[in-house]
Amino acid sequence: MQIVWDASIPMDDGVVLRADVFRPSDDGRHPVILSYGPYAKGLSFQEGYKSNWARLTKAAPEVLEGSSNKYQCWELVDPEKWVPDGYVCVRVDSRGAGRSPGVIDIWSAREARDLYHCIEWAAAQPWSSGKIGLNGISYFATNQWQVGALRPPHLAALCIWEGFSDYYRELARHGGILSDFTQSWYARQVLRVQHGVGDNGARSVVTGEPVAGPETLAPALRAKNTTDPAGEALRRRLVDDYYRERMVEFERIQAPLLSAANWGGQGLHPRGNYEGFLAAGSKEKWLEVHGDTHFTHFYSNYGMGLQKRFFGQPRVSLNIRRPSERFTLRAENEWPIARTQWTKFFLHPELSLSRREPQAAKALTYEATGEGLTFSTPPMTEELEITGPVAAKLWLSSDTTDADVFLVLRMFDGAGKEVTFIGSNDPRTPVALGWLRASHRKLDRERSRPYRPWHAHAEEWPLTPGAPVELDVEIWPTCIVARRTR
Repeated sequence: MQIVWDASIPMDDGVVLRADVFRPSDDGRHPVILSYGPYAKGLSFQEGYKSNWARLTKAAPEVLEGSSNKYQCWELVDPEKWVPDGYVCVRVDSRGAGRSPGVIDIWSAREARDLYHCIEWAAAQPWSSGKIGLNGISYFATNQWQVGALRPPHLAALCIWEGFSDYYRELARHGGILSDFTQSWYARQVLRVQHGVGDNGARSVVTGEPVAGPETLAPALRAKNTTDPAGEALRRRLVDDYYRERMVEFERIQAPLLSAANWGGQGLHPRGNYEGFLAAGSKEKWLEVHGDTHFTHFYSNYGMGLQKRFFGQPRVSLNIRRPSERFTLRAENEWPIARTQWTKFFLHPELSLSRREPQAAKALTYEATGEGLTFSTPPMTEELEITGPVAAKLWLSSDTTDADVFLVLRMFDGAGKEVTFIGSNDPRTPVALGWLRASHRKLDRERSRPYRPWHAHAEEWPLTPGAPVELDVEIWPTCIVARRTR
């Protein structure tokens, strides 16, 4: 293949972004797989994410076959496995990151416009067929929702692999509760390859050039070239213009899309893949759900084959999960599944969980910093599958004017030992999680569904100490088949 390093892509405000282009060695015009993000296109997967690379190659050894792997990059396709199929692969360092100058402002309207211009630039190149597809994990997936709503004329398809779609509810604040993910992730993965780190950072194992260069800037100058996303999330408790700028008009998306979610991506990604799939205006859209780590199946033969088949997939493709990470691939026609038997389970004062409605209400107490309360079903007498959204209705009072509620759906074997699962970022996850800050209990009635409450996060309703209030808590969608235990 032919490779061009640091191709120049001019933006409408004069900033010039840098891209690496991998293309077939002929002079023909080819469809393009493009990505735009802040992780430095020149940072090799093996050097930048050593433990994850070791885990990937152990879980999916086929990654090592048919490629030298020297162009592998975190959360992006391997050009050695796509260019031979007639694709051009374009990797763009986002504004302010890697070898692209400017101010980093993650998932902002400015970044969405940048990606729009990158798509149109790629479509105008002599090696391009004019059909531009977007592909990538996480950051490289989330911004696809945003640019899809801008409708670039040459955007042909979106492959959105584990990418959230609601900046407030899925990144900054779960149920109104501050998440500290942004603070740790931003320093760990973005600022270490900020443009201007230059000679103080990593070098490309292929070109030898600084991955966050070519210039080396003083720390004080680099500090002026970044916004403060963690601080903004801390200061902004409710949905405001900052969050709204980063949210998506899903109904405007028209390009065909594949939304790929992970059952174990709790706390960041899976909700966005379901909600985006449901809300997108695309007439042609597909949903796939898998398990294992955040990255394994993007690179595995299963995931790569799925991406390449794209248009031949069923509308919804689910890997039905069982304990010990056993999965059965099943095709469906819609999400949530139409034949779902929506089933209510009731909390009983003796800490049981059953389909039988309690005869009388009784208050139970627990310490906020303690172990909480666990309600359990009897041992299963027959197999039970839970696949889809989950919701809970609680009545809660507190000695304080607010309370954070964490709901955990857990599974136990016949001996009473908890069964956990490999999550996308955690090797031991429960079946599902839900969060809500009680003062954020106000619902958006139009967007709420019995199986998925939607909170407005537009105002705070403090608790009156000792006075119970009604809470509807969203538990993010999940899948598990519980075996018969007696």
